[in-house]
Amino acid sequence: MCGRFALHTPRSRVAARYFDSRLPVGDVHAQYNVTPGIQITCVLATPDDPVSFAFSHWGFRPPWAKEDAPTPINIRAEKAATSPYFRSAFAHRRCLIPANGWYEWRKTESGKQPYYITLKDPDRDEVVFFAGLWEPAGEGLETCCAILTEPACPAFAFIHDRQPVVLDPECRWQWLDPELSDRETIRKIARRLDPDRLIAYPVSPRVNRPANDDPSLIVKVEG
Repeated sequence: MCGRFALHTPRSRVAARYFDSRLPVGDVHAQYNVTPGIQITCVLATPDDPVSFAFSHWGFRPPWAKEDAPTPINIRAEKAATSPYFRSAFAHRRCLIPANGWYEWRKTESGKQPYYITLKDPDRDEVVFFAGLWEPAGEGLETCCAILTEPACPAFAFIHDRQPVVLDPECRWQWLDPELSDRETIRKIARRLDPDRLIAYPVSPRVNRPANDDPSLIVKVEG
């Protein structure tokens, strides 16, 4: 799953490096403990705009859904293309959610130990891109979104049995393309980032508290 992540690379740097855009995209302060239910950075495309940096509510609900309908932050990739709740977004409204890394919790005899999964070589990749889906949103929110998840790769399965779908940046344009809607084609172009480019290590349980948001959260601890 993915319930917490960090993004401290400026949005403008992500836009320039990965999308060749120098236009203002609204940089915000670094975040080391991004939690559900807030506005997060979401890269999306529309027929009128090939790439747009939005602030999107982390919690997915289609416009046609009732007010008491669920607002999941994660969507199982196995059902995204076929579930009535998600299939339209899967076909036409895919997005990318940049992050420097994410947190998962491992069950131990003494409690849950948080781990941070991030890039081995941040100079090479700088950020990871989670695969996501978005929808237009009401109540003053422009969009809402959720992160796709899948079974954890063997390297990280000892922490948690699921993980976000982390895409190789090389497929970013195809993933965003709203005109590309065939289910099997989308699955083929959604190439995963090589897990060997990632590393996981234990971090302080201070991350358990949403109010804590500082660089010390992503520092390795003995565990």
